[in-house]
Amino acid sequence: MAAMMKAAVFIEPGRIELADKPIPDVGPNDALVRITTTTICGTDIHILNGEYPVAKGLTIGHEPVGVIEKLGSAVQGYQEGQRVIAGAICPNFNSYAAQDGAPSQDGSYLIPSGRCGCHGYKATAGWRFGNMIDGTQAEYVLVPDAQANLAPVPDGLTDEQVLMCPDIMSTGFKGAENANIRIGDTVAVFAQGPIGLCATAGARLLGATTIIVVDGNDQRLGVSKTMGADITLNFRNCDVVDEIMKLTGGRGVDSSIEALGTQGTFEAALRVLKPGGTLSSLGVYSSDLKIPLAAFAAGLGDHRINTALCPGGKERMRRLMNVVASSRVDLGVLVTHHYKLDDIVSAYDLFANQRDGVLKVAIKPA
Repeated sequence: MAAMMKAAVFIEPGRIELADKPIPDVGPNDALVRITTTTICGTDIHILNGEYPVAKGLTIGHEPVGVIEKLGSAVQGYQEGQRVIAGAICPNFNSYAAQDGAPSQDGSYLIPSGRCGCHGYKATAGWRFGNMIDGTQAEYVLVPDAQANLAPVPDGLTDEQVLMCPDIMSTGFKGAENANIRIGDTVAVFAQGPIGLCATAGARLLGATTIIVVDGNDQRLGVSKTMGADITLNFRNCDVVDEIMKLTGGRGVDSSIEALGTQGTFEAALRVLKPGGTLSSLGVYSSDLKIPLAAFAAGLGDHRINTALCPGGKERMRRLMNVVASSRVDLGVLVTHHYKLDDIVSAYDLFANQRDGVLKVAIKPA
């Protein structure tokens, strides 16, 4: 009889529950990782609400910190018992999409099942955990293409310090990278949830000298100051578009980053953008977007709109952990609550309803 583990599974819209599932078998290119810490993401709430479809019975979660329990026969350079993380995005780096510079969009592993053609290009398919395959809110997770996707955790870094690397930090920093930020730029970041806070930190690291952040939560605006924000605006207290245009002398910002995924934040991010500026979109949208004609200058404003699914792979994770180890940014402060895996339904309730000042919840199986 197969050994069993506890896992948080999607039952139906509105229901994610703890269940018993078999511990996965390890193929030659896989690694079985025993989870020591994971977390809940805003995307998991989209799944819970039925706004992002996944298969019933799928284990949710895509942010793993753990220890290698068992290695596949073809995986080299790692040891069982080694502390590791893996990116939320875990592509096959031999794929066409990866070699074309878009590994996050790799669906090559879906070709045999007939779920992907076009040489393996499939939007968002690089995101496997808790989307295409069983995820990380469990006692164990199977990491595919492990040699390309496992990243050793440097000695001295805690689980909480690296917990943001697999997704939140990688996504937020990608938002800043996609914003084409240059030294001396003025940048507006819309929404200061965990991803927006990481985008703020990334903008500072890339050389922005005036960072304006927008949110409706004064606690989060306070945290944004520690991430590098220069000016904080609460949209409940002012017209943020007017205020940002005043702050920039009518010029607009060089770059804007949208980190929530609503029509309102997307539109505001476009309205404050200078001609020739870049809008970097990170939000997961759940309905059609409309582009306002005047803000878009009828399509003649030399604007650039970049979207992103965060990069994965061991090199991306290594670089992010370097940033953490250097103390250039402390993302451990984003972990505001701790729960046992046994109590994950309560953790979802807290996080989904944004109670008690929650930013990120550390989930520990043991």
